[in-house]
Amino acid sequence: MSHPRIVLRKGREAALRRGHPWVFSGALARVEGEPVPGQVVLAVDAGGKPLGLGFYNRGNIAFRLLTEDTTAKIDGGFWRRRIARAVSLRQQVIPAGTDAYRLINAEGDGMPGLVCDRYGGYLVYSIGTAGMEQWRGTLTDLLSELLEPAGIYERSGGSSRSQEGLSERIGLVAGEIPPMVTILENGLRFEVDLLTGQKTGFFLDQRGNREMVGALSRGTTVLNCFSYTGAFSVYAGRGGARRVVSVEASAEANQIACRNLSRNGLLAENNPVLTANCFEYLRETEETFDRIILDPPAFAKSRGDIARALRGYREINLRAARRLTEGGMLATFSCSNPIDETMFTKMVLGAVRDAGKTAQLLFTLGAGPDHLVNLAHPEGRYLKGLLLCVGAE
Repeated sequence: MSHPRIVLRKGREAALRRGHPWVFSGALARVEGEPVPGQVVLAVDAGGKPLGLGFYNRGNIAFRLLTEDTTAKIDGGFWRRRIARAVSLRQQVIPAGTDAYRLINAEGDGMPGLVCDRYGGYLVYSIGTAGMEQWRGTLTDLLSELLEPAGIYERSGGSSRSQEGLSERIGLVAGEIPPMVTILENGLRFEVDLLTGQKTGFFLDQRGNREMVGALSRGTTVLNCFSYTGAFSVYAGRGGARRVVSVEASAEANQIACRNLSRNGLLAENNPVLTANCFEYLRETEETFDRIILDPPAFAKSRGDIARALRGYREINLRAARRLTEGGMLATFSCSNPIDETMFTKMVLGAVRDAGKTAQLLFTLGAGPDHLVNLAHPEGRYLKGLLLCVGAE
């Protein structure tokens, strides 16, 4: 099949040859043919040598690689194989006692712009690129056929979608979705709002980190900031924490957190759930804790937000470091894509030093193995985390 072509400027093919799946508009010498946004095009170097097939768009990211096999046919069979491979891999890495996980992770699974999460018998997906938008019907049919879910819900929105020239679309796609779904994660039960909850309803990427924090919680006092529906708190309680304080600004999320604690046998009097601003709580509380978890929402959505976001991250980490007992542990995270790991680590160090303390790195944290990342595409590693032992100078 003949495809329109994008021709790269001389010397601008190196990243694509290394496996990076994006070509930015500034790397293009010219576009041959008249491809529409989302159409499959052939990328070639300045000498005309084929590099791969991928989705074209007129924005900053002009090309998203699908395959280096330039003879491949991009059709329903192509997507069936990609989905089947993603499903097979999850079957190998998802632990027992878990029925909620990331099923498809965009570029990490060779499907740029498609994210699909499984919650027991239900699927929630999001489409963020014009290319995947053109295959929406096929993808829905394949997910239904291969996984036989009781319901599929779509939550396609956000800035990446608008940058691709797409409008927001949220709603039921197939079957039925109840107002609340109960999932199983490492043997613990959680109530999830698939229709209006954050992300696709639950922070599936933190599963392994929750397990680690829980294992380090025996006999300790724990503060879970930005606790959302209390997942870190439940793990800490199961791990044997004496007291777990959950702080979250959303009263609705806190109602679910209380139910999640209760359904897992954790007593309310030992594990209060507070509706409060985390910055203000840390500023005002006199209580100290052996473990503090900071898992805030993304403070930076674009590169223009970085300076402001770093100030926010620095403040919350500074205040947390001051509320830790001597030798206490801080699990701190950023899901802001524009803030890379080096930047985040430097900021946390500055905050700990400003608190008059030192930090020892126990673990570098990130998303679980179901959130696959193409090794040549570091931008896909959005979740950064550090587990630190914090002590006096």
